[in-house]
Amino acid sequence: MPNVILAAGPIARARNGVIGRDGTLPWRLKTDLAIFRAITMGKPVVMGRKTWDSLPRKPLVGRTNIVLSRDGSFAPKGALVCEDFSEAVAIAREQAEDDGASEVCVIGGASLFALALPKARRVYLTDVEAEVPGDVFLDAFDEAAWTEVRAKRHEASDDDEYAFVTRVLERR
Repeated sequence: MPNVILAAGPIARARNGVIGRDGTLPWRLKTDLAIFRAITMGKPVVMGRKTWDSLPRKPLVGRTNIVLSRDGSFAPKGALVCEDFSEAVAIAREQAEDDGASEVCVIGGASLFALALPKARRVYLTDVEAEVPGDVFLDAFDEAAWTEVRAKRHEASDDDEYAFVTRVLERR
């Protein structure tokens, strides 16, 4: 697997750019969580410390969990810790090759998405059809630099608080 690609996401964002509130997701979207699991399963995932802290169950099973933290004493059970984003991605790519995975997923938070998007070849994006209050936002990025290769709409339901569209974008 010599060409392991870097993917940003899955990222779920509201119309107003919100991706988080009070250390958690600002919505209940059971279907999107299942999609997240399916996309990331068997692949290394890179996340920041706050994203790690927000996980209801740690580590994410079936995935190599790599956490970025500046705290040298941080040693979470079931995860590798890196202080540098490039180092984390390099380790994740090596692990992906060992595991036969074709990509590495950067799963949050906002500062890691900002680092990943300029380097990513693919973005998994969930557009939540709502404006919600929050304290973490996804920085705007130039979607014209990307081609949408897949999109699927999901209606609001008992499991999903809002309607949403899952999209896969690939760099032009």
